[in-house]
Amino acid sequence: MKLKLLIVLAFVMVMSSCGGDKAKKEVASEPAKSEPAKKEVKKEAKAELEIIDPKIDKGVGPIKSVTIDEKIDEKLAAEGQKIFKANCTACHKISKRFVGPALKGVTKKQTPEWIMNMILNPEVMVAQNGKAKELLREYNAPMANQNLTKEQARAVYEYFRTKN
Repeated sequence: MKLKLLIVLAFVMVMSSCGGDKAKKEVASEPAKSEPAKKEVKKEAKAELEIIDPKIDKGVGPIKSVTIDEKIDEKLAAEGQKIFKANCTACHKISKRFVGPALKGVTKKQTPEWIMNMILNPEVMVAQNGKAKELLREYNAPMANQNLTKEQARAVYEYFRTKN
């Protein structure tokens, strides 16, 4: 609980430090340029949310490449299910939106690397990855870092493969 609170507080501090009063004063003090300024802000916001093709987006984090067999590893998936139930069900459901997105079919929408990096490195992902930023804006709740290992994240990914 304390870890989640610290993560939320850190996120609020980072988000509140963006822009600030100086940026508001500069826009307000230049009424003749307000229309171009709005366009520049929209361009910056769009660039900040740059979404890479989900079929190639690997995200940001320790997972650079993963080899996935076509056949699901049932033992690994069962381990992943246990990890998911113990760490993720407070915010995620498989078939319905909850605090976070429904995860059914996620392995068809995102690369294995992206999913595992989101599990292992959610703070950096929401700060640097367009799709993760989009999800944060949509759900208005940052994903909590559960401090899983790479092996555990891989097991959770394998479990997700059974839910397509």
